[in-house]
Amino acid sequence: MLEGLRSCSSDPLLGLIGLYARDPRPDKIDMGVGVYRDERGETPVFRAVKAAEARLVESQASKSYLAPGDDPRFVDLLRPLIFGTEPDGVIGVHTAGGTGALRLAASLMAQARPGGTVWLGTPTWPPHAPIFASAGLTLAAYNYFDQGSQSVRFDEMIDAFSRASLGDAVLLHGCCHNPTGADLSPEQWNALAEVIGRRGLLPVIDLAYQGLGAGLKSDAAGLRRILDAAEDVIVTYSCDKNFGLYRERVGALYVRSGRPSRTDLIRANVLALAPMAPDHGASVVRLILEDPALSADWRDELAGMQRRIAELRGALAAGDPGLAALAKQSGLFSLLPLTVDQIVALRRDHAIYMAESGRANLAGLSSAAIGVFLSAFAAVRR
Repeated sequence: MLEGLRSCSSDPLLGLIGLYARDPRPDKIDMGVGVYRDERGETPVFRAVKAAEARLVESQASKSYLAPGDDPRFVDLLRPLIFGTEPDGVIGVHTAGGTGALRLAASLMAQARPGGTVWLGTPTWPPHAPIFASAGLTLAAYNYFDQGSQSVRFDEMIDAFSRASLGDAVLLHGCCHNPTGADLSPEQWNALAEVIGRRGLLPVIDLAYQGLGAGLKSDAAGLRRILDAAEDVIVTYSCDKNFGLYRERVGALYVRSGRPSRTDLIRANVLALAPMAPDHGASVVRLILEDPALSADWRDELAGMQRRIAELRGALAAGDPGLAALAKQSGLFSLLPLTVDQIVALRRDHAIYMAESGRANLAGLSSAAIGVFLSAFAAVRR
């Protein structure tokens, strides 16, 4: 059986991590790995997470299996953060991270419409395409972002959605677009919602960075506008970034049907497809959101992370006209206006590491390193 395996390319980010680790220069800068970093270059554990984990050690009575998709309290506590006022007909299940939610969504879509079409923006998070393709869905592309001008190609996006067929799925980033950092304006979300509703499309909203853009409520505003316009909506959610639980793989899948008669059918299919999800991280999130003091501390620390990212963006934008667009973008990532040769030169001559696509994790910079980066950026652009 295994003789049929074919060679496949390795993840270029893994290679970049190896190059960075072997670089002996003491002033090297890592803008490649997609995790939040503080001023010391560390990815801290939230205070509220530490407190919740201590409670779990004392109180958890069993490590027995959970039923597939089963931590209903965790799922319910996330709902107000995502939806605000709870819409009717929403079912939710616990998943292994946002990636697990995406794979479960893809399986559900393929079960409902084998070979159905899902539209992905160019560029998007690289795993999006293989996740949906591996479920047997057909991929279509729409232009989302122009790297040179650092602008959303919104007219082309609307044109593509206007040509999509009834029932096609369209993948949207809820906030903090990965890899570009370029989010839609409220007016653009309104226009997009109108087209999605009029064309009968299925929006799949990947909300992986809520709270790291403009705040918890603002980062969900586009999603809530889509909910008002579309009949059916799928939301994939990750707690890995906004709770700092990367290695615990904490996520959820929500499906809203505009037809109440279909809700039980969707729930049955989701549960039939859902694997058992890891419990620890979800229990941590549940304890934090149940406890007003822990929840307030979590929100405070998350807001501090959001402010740091915004300050880094502002400093970079003010430091070079070529980076001015960064101040209007949000989240960890931006797709910088650099060629592959310029990115290689940053790595070779200045010990600054980022993906060769130009995707840079801005939280990889400390305040002290901003000047170093701006000098290097200007040098390679010359």
